[in-house]
Amino acid sequence: MKAVVVEEIGSFEIQERDIPVPGKGEVLLRVTVTGVCRTDLKLIRVGHRDLILPRIPGEEVVGRICQLGEDVNNYSLNQRVYVYPGTSCGECAQCRAGAGNLCRDMRIMGFHRDGGFAEYVLAPAKSLIALPDNIGDDEAVFAEPLSCCLNGLEQANLKENETIGIWGAGPAGTLLARASSALTATPFVIEPDENRRPAQNGYSQPPDMKFDVCIVAVGSNDAYSEALSHLNPRGRLVVFSGLSPDRAGMVVDFNQLHYYEQSVTGSYGCAYRHGALALEYISSGKVKVKDLVSHKLPLEELDFALDLVEKRKCMKIHLYP
Repeated sequence: MKAVVVEEIGSFEIQERDIPVPGKGEVLLRVTVTGVCRTDLKLIRVGHRDLILPRIPGEEVVGRICQLGEDVNNYSLNQRVYVYPGTSCGECAQCRAGAGNLCRDMRIMGFHRDGGFAEYVLAPAKSLIALPDNIGDDEAVFAEPLSCCLNGLEQANLKENETIGIWGAGPAGTLLARASSALTATPFVIEPDENRRPAQNGYSQPPDMKFDVCIVAVGSNDAYSEALSHLNPRGRLVVFSGLSPDRAGMVVDFNQLHYYEQSVTGSYGCAYRHGALALEYISSGKVKVKDLVSHKLPLEELDFALDLVEKRKCMKIHLYP
């Protein structure tokens, strides 16, 4: 099979690999579409704390089942599925609390095991979610990034009719805005790039107001500082986008948090349950995603896709093996 293989940080090759054989509890998928995100850019060109080499990247995957491993009885051949990218132990306190994404034994597709930048990929059957008939693969593959956004809004404890300031209008920021609207909150999006900025409640600079929730969907210290300064009393700041290690340290006015009873919380990835919720939002039309696909490219154009992501010259890019 054709596959993108990262053998050392900073480069990759398109290689011919043997088609893998599913083991017990696994399925083999014929990949139909894989999404490209900034994490892929970081993983390939900079590296990532969880990356084990050599590796086939790609964590946003939809495909069709073409082979069933032993003891897989709840799925059928040619069935369309979304793959939740993580596998966790299922037994620790985090897993029992529904936060498998925080499991110490979490293993992520494209990081610890091979991902979807290939013609075929293995996946644990327990990581699959069957797709409804009323959405196409190009919509279903948004389940992974939307799942992360739904987790972020969950960590924010976003309530009906609250205001939410969202820094960044890339794919994640846009999905956060649309998901918060679906939750009947009012989003305000801060985005300097007028080509990305939404027409409704979109601002080049933060408006002269404060928000019940602020969530930062861009890796910028300045954005986090701005967000902190625009929190209402008892407001919640969500650290949605990570920062590079050399920029992760920030000065925070803890007296502000103290006197105004504000809180700061992290949000990392998503749990399996968020995938089913994301697909429900997409299939019901609560969150529109089709218009966010700016580029559809073959696997061989991954390097071009990463350039577009790095330069912020795209919205969502989909790759087809």
